[in-house]
Amino acid sequence: MRKSWRSERLSQLGSSIFAEVAEWRKEAAGKGRDIINLGIGSPDKPPTEAVRKALSEAALRTDIYAYPGTHGSTGFRRQAAAWMEHRFGVKLDPDHELVSLMGSQDGLSHLAMSLCNPGDVVIVPNPGYPIYTAALALAGVEPYLLPLKEENHFLPDLDSVPVEVWERAKFILLNYPGNPVSAVVDPAFFERLLAKARQYGVLVVHDAAYSEMAFDGHEPPSILAVPGALDGAVEFHSLSKSFNMAGCRIGFLAGNREAVGALRELKENIDYGVFGAVQEAGVAALQEAMSDSAPPKAGVLYEQRRNSFIEALAAEGWAVEKPKATMFAWAKLPERSDGTTWTSREFARGLLDQTGVVVIPGEAFGSEGEGYVRIALVEDEARLREAARRIGAFLRG
Repeated sequence: MRKSWRSERLSQLGSSIFAEVAEWRKEAAGKGRDIINLGIGSPDKPPTEAVRKALSEAALRTDIYAYPGTHGSTGFRRQAAAWMEHRFGVKLDPDHELVSLMGSQDGLSHLAMSLCNPGDVVIVPNPGYPIYTAALALAGVEPYLLPLKEENHFLPDLDSVPVEVWERAKFILLNYPGNPVSAVVDPAFFERLLAKARQYGVLVVHDAAYSEMAFDGHEPPSILAVPGALDGAVEFHSLSKSFNMAGCRIGFLAGNREAVGALRELKENIDYGVFGAVQEAGVAALQEAMSDSAPPKAGVLYEQRRNSFIEALAAEGWAVEKPKATMFAWAKLPERSDGTTWTSREFARGLLDQTGVVVIPGEAFGSEGEGYVRIALVEDEARLREAARRIGAFLRG
């Protein structure tokens, strides 16, 4: 009898809605719809000329094609450490408290395997980025889903977590500025979080992929800037969104040396590191960000887009709270014209089918995401205003 060649773990990886939306998009395009894709958060701008030049020049070198090594080049690790000190005032040992990654998702998908044993518990946000729970399924780790609710400004109630969960948990993972929710926090929140985790010996993992994409003058802090944080925290950083380098796949994990070392040890057994030319481009991006002639942060562009899009939506009759950061709007669904309520899947499917505008149903990010959709601001202002016009027509229809 033929055996199944599909792992049961694949059924535990969470929502397949992203694949479903891709199929919906193909169907809509087949009907002749002009697609405005506000689904996936992929930057629509290239890296700066200096970054592209560094990448191309490095790629032409004959010595760049050997295995790069999992730890990351000395140059990239030192530059990443320098940037952390420049940006956040955080001093790191680049040899032991920092490891390069093929984008932060590389680290997020492997961290539980390197820190946990099967049966351990990890506390993750709900709603949250899908890889958070998918990585736990791959590692045989039990998730405790921590609700993020609008009435709490999408901040977790740490005291609501049962003591027995804290006692079993290996780490807690949070993400500010957040995806899909665009909430932000101040250093005082990180202080409370670290104090709570320290009571139970729980590592704090902070995903800071959107640290350079905040609005209205807010400068997102690093959890590692809290005194003593290196004893109990690590932080992911990514060059994908902040520096328009999504396709390059470059980021890093910084912080507690035991946890950083564990991830590095795992990766030494499964990959050979980031292509050297990409690391050179990452060095150039971080150097440019630290220079006196640094280009505007990515947040400047997305703040302009946020303002234009949210104002256009309001003019069409849908009042959506302005996101405080990131490239996403987390939009609470309006009532239907007949007074009934949508599910997030119904709304996204109908909107795409009738208007060609792609958004992601909130249910893709967890049960607390139902009743919302995530809208990526990855088109120029004219296309975003057109998307708002189409959404308004859909709501009225």
